[in-house]
Amino acid sequence: MWTVASYVLKQRLKGRKRYPLVLMLEPLFRCNLACAGCGKIQYPAHILKKDLPLEDALKAVDECDAPMVSIPGGEPLLYPHIRELVDELVRRKKYIYLCSNAILLKEKLEAGWFKPSKYLTFSIHMDGQQEHHDFAVCREGTYDKAIAGIRKAVDMGFRVTTNTTLFEGADPNSVRQFFDEMMELGVEGMMISPGYAYDKAPDQQSFLQRKETNELFEMILSNRKDGKRKWVFNQSPLFLEFLMGQREYDCTPWGNPTYNIFGWQKPCYLLQEGYADTFQELMDETEWENYGHQSGNPKCANCMVHSGYEATAVDHTFSSFGGMWGTIKAMVFNTYANPGAAKKLKDEEKKPHGPLARLVELGFADDVKQKKAG
Repeated sequence: MWTVASYVLKQRLKGRKRYPLVLMLEPLFRCNLACAGCGKIQYPAHILKKDLPLEDALKAVDECDAPMVSIPGGEPLLYPHIRELVDELVRRKKYIYLCSNAILLKEKLEAGWFKPSKYLTFSIHMDGQQEHHDFAVCREGTYDKAIAGIRKAVDMGFRVTTNTTLFEGADPNSVRQFFDEMMELGVEGMMISPGYAYDKAPDQQSFLQRKETNELFEMILSNRKDGKRKWVFNQSPLFLEFLMGQREYDCTPWGNPTYNIFGWQKPCYLLQEGYADTFQELMDETEWENYGHQSGNPKCANCMVHSGYEATAVDHTFSSFGGMWGTIKAMVFNTYANPGAAKKLKDEEKKPHGPLARLVELGFADDVKQKKAG
């Protein structure tokens, strides 16, 4: 937090209106899962076989100079230079979020691939309780493997957080129970975000609209006064309030620039509208006014993803007294008593949820009947 705060204040003192907070460094697109909501693994085979050269990855880190580096994919544990990349980033004192599905994590930790460091955090992709997670990633058994990896990492002294993407039909009561379970598991923080409709994603029917997002997160994040809901989120509290519909923000697409095997992705991690050869070219030549909810761009209409909006919340925190005071209040008074949300949450208990109910919604009723029949 201190690193980010000092970095942001330094940029503002220099008069910079646009600056990166997190570099999204994608060293590969291939993965050992094929999630329905992911657009990365839809590339052709010859692209999925490619790896970003280590020297290019490090050059991008130095060129961007953001204080934090997120390493998504694909699955970064499949990247042949992941150990060298992590070691070099630690040496540069960059805060690293290695985003993994954790299928291979326990194996790699036992093989001594990584050493605990305050600069290294494993950000584990967890989309809810067991049946919800396995359904979301389209493979049974992945939840148990991820839990084993998390336990191993925590026991070995690594920093571990979770990363959860919620889609239409998510069960808010189950999500709240999932948060309890993750806290009991020993993770130091959680990150949540609504899903975004990648153009390449196979399942285009399960992404949330803005109003639906507000209603869902209001039910999930309100009413934490019972003493048990001591959730820790690895996110700006103002961004969480934005998801709950309590704040209105526009996107900061340059806050989390993306570098991958094609170069600097325009304009952001989620949209693919060309590539720049250098970071400076990305910043100077991208027509930023054409992106974000307020721009009227239909591709941005329902996006509320953390990679675009959390940077806005962070900038708000350090750009005004109101933003700083709002952050402090959100950190101290974080129970969010809301009788209306509590009633909605109780009503949700009566509705059918889970993978089978979702399949019925998507028009696979006959398949569900066959599955129930054994």
